[in-house]
Amino acid sequence: MKNYLGFAIGGTKCIAVLGCEEAGEIRIIGSEKFATKEIGGPYAAFAEFFRLGDELLKRHGIEKPDAIGIACGSPLDPVTGVIQSPANLPGWDDIPAVRLTEEHYGVPAYLENDANAGALAEWRFGAARGAKHAAFLTFGTGLGSGLILNGQLYGGANDMAGECGHIRLMPFGPVGCSKIGSAEGFCSGGGIAQLARDMVYERIMAGEKPAMSPTIDGLSKLTAKSVAEAAYAGDPLAKRIYEVSGEMLGRTLAIMIDLLNLEVIVIGSIFARAESLLRPAMERVIAQEAFAVSARSCRIVPAALGDDVDRYEALAIASYHTYA
Repeated sequence: MKNYLGFAIGGTKCIAVLGCEEAGEIRIIGSEKFATKEIGGPYAAFAEFFRLGDELLKRHGIEKPDAIGIACGSPLDPVTGVIQSPANLPGWDDIPAVRLTEEHYGVPAYLENDANAGALAEWRFGAARGAKHAAFLTFGTGLGSGLILNGQLYGGANDMAGECGHIRLMPFGPVGCSKIGSAEGFCSGGGIAQLARDMVYERIMAGEKPAMSPTIDGLSKLTAKSVAEAAYAGDPLAKRIYEVSGEMLGRTLAIMIDLLNLEVIVIGSIFARAESLLRPAMERVIAQEAFAVSARSCRIVPAALGDDVDRYEALAIASYHTYA
């Protein structure tokens, strides 16, 4: 049996979690969270992580963890254990996360980006369990992916492997990863909102009054969630917006299937919540674009860990490196 601490660092909230792994099964023992922006910077955040981690260990009668996993947005260096200025964490510049943590606890600590952490979590404990070749796509605020190849986490030359959101699918379209027409532009929460604004605006300029926003003044209120709600209520334009996103998701996955010959692709967040709006178009494009024998070998499934994914990610990092 192994006991792990996990620290999940996000732009909005941070989570400290304690978990226990036995016979390949993980159990969350307890967790605490705090607001990132209210804590006073990265070093204050780590002091709070250590306070909460110490409390969790004491509360559950555990002297110290066997290992600690730290999940954070990129860029970061998992080899040196340094967080390197993530976009959603202003002021988190060259923070020695692993060194700080190991000095406090005296046990090994490991740092991974959140997409890789998601891949590890779904691979060890979720929808990709048992696969040797898998990918996890975030499909939330942005579109990133973590890769499991030959039964190991694959980071590439400088831990930037899996940046599928950066692939340009079209020479025009919504912006993601600072690139017009990118996969992230079409397949993310912000991208779907951009796509909705563009498509609704076109209808308004053609003299129509779309139900989602009959006037230009309402365009700024469109979100991926509001468009999905309209689509489920039967709005044909909202359905078409998600269909376009699904088509572009299919293009992205076809590239990954052809390049990596994956067994399973797990997709989180928006895909898990709006699968029925995205899947038909996604599958149609994969059938058109991907090498058929590879496509037949690859399952595409929604993430299984749901709202608990942040807690499982941090624990999965510790678990993976303990047994790797």
